[in-house]
Amino acid sequence: MELAEKVGIIQTIVSAIETNALKLSAEMAVRFALVLGVSTDDLLMPVKKNRHSAKPSRKVLRRLELIESLPMHQQQTVLKTIDTMLKGLRSAS
Repeated sequence: MELAEKVGIIQTIVSAIETNALKLSAEMAVRFALVLGVSTDDLLMPVKKNRHSAKPSRKVLRRLELIESLPMHQQQTVLKTIDTMLKGLRSAS
C-alpha cells in the first residue's frame, strides 16, 4: 500500500503489475524506480541470485555455527574435508 501511495497509484495496479496481469509502462517504470531508489535497469532486469552470491545462505551460516561449536580437532577435520572437496571442485572447472 505504501509503494502505491508513493508512486501515486492504487494498490490494485501495483498487484496487477507484480503478477504480470498488467504491463509496466515506461512512465510507470521510471516512477517506481525513483520511489524505490534504483535505476530502471535494476528494476526491469534484476540480477538473478546464484549459488555464488556474496551473502551466504542461512543454511550455510547455521552449519558454520555448528562447526564452530565442535571441539577444535573435529573442526579441523571438517574443514580439511571441506577444503578437499572445494579443491576438487576448482580443479574440475
